[in-house]
Amino acid sequence: MTITEAELSEMTFGVELEYDKISTAKAAKVVAEVTGGRAFYEGRHLSNWVVEMPDGRRWNCETDGSVSGGSETVSPILKIGDIATLQEVVRALKRAGARTGGGAGLHIHVGAARMTPRQIQNLVKIFYKQEELIVRGCGTAANRLGWYTRKTDREFVEKMLKLPTPTMENLADAYYHGVRDRYNHYCSARYRTLNLHNLWNGGKHTVEFRLFEATTHAGEIRANVLLALTIVHKAMAAKAASAKNPRPYSEASAKYDLRVFLLRLGWNGAMFKAPRQHLLKRMPGSAAWKDGRHD
Repeated sequence: MTITEAELSEMTFGVELEYDKISTAKAAKVVAEVTGGRAFYEGRHLSNWVVEMPDGRRWNCETDGSVSGGSETVSPILKIGDIATLQEVVRALKRAGARTGGGAGLHIHVGAARMTPRQIQNLVKIFYKQEELIVRGCGTAANRLGWYTRKTDREFVEKMLKLPTPTMENLADAYYHGVRDRYNHYCSARYRTLNLHNLWNGGKHTVEFRLFEATTHAGEIRANVLLALTIVHKAMAAKAASAKNPRPYSEASAKYDLRVFLLRLGWNGAMFKAPRQHLLKRMPGSAAWKDGRHD
């Protein structure tokens, strides 16, 4: 199976780019120069600057507690055809002094308004089963996994698997720890590698991948966006998925196992050649041989 750009063309996503060493005002100026937009100070939320693009879409450049002295640049709703512009924004921010470090991360939201409860269930199953491989391939730092990006809650998965017919209501009941948690914007349930909180709160109707480390490498940004999009696409296309027996991590076969997973997502062909390398480069072992070359 090979997934094409056309198959992903109607999917939507957004990114949160957290960087040190660059102010909100400077980040906004950079985004405006790249996009041809108009930058202005709004100050309604987190001392934000806004960049309004010619087509009316808005970028937000705001302060963030995880990047003291830096800023977070939040994109508008994007589609796969906007990835080249996103990459140019990242390159320009780097030239302007943006740096990674400390608690800086990259969050990717994927539009989920059209997803059915069964497809949400598929998404959780697919992600949970391969989570260790995905986390390792993305280079998620251990300190991030300690609190603000904890791994998938096994209790939630077990509750979800017992649902005879998933609905958005009973999925929420399984996901949250009580009513107070469900209606709290900064609830503990949101701080997961795969965050489902926006399915029920804030009107965003997105699923958020919080596991990515901040990067000023435009190629890594593209690889991470494609990974998030294709995992969601797989969940929407699959008739069923399994969360039984999460894949154990093996140093001997890690690179091979991740490559096989990516191929099952449709990562074949020229579009995915460079993105594959960005995810596989951190993994030990051989991409071609599960347990090493036999010759």
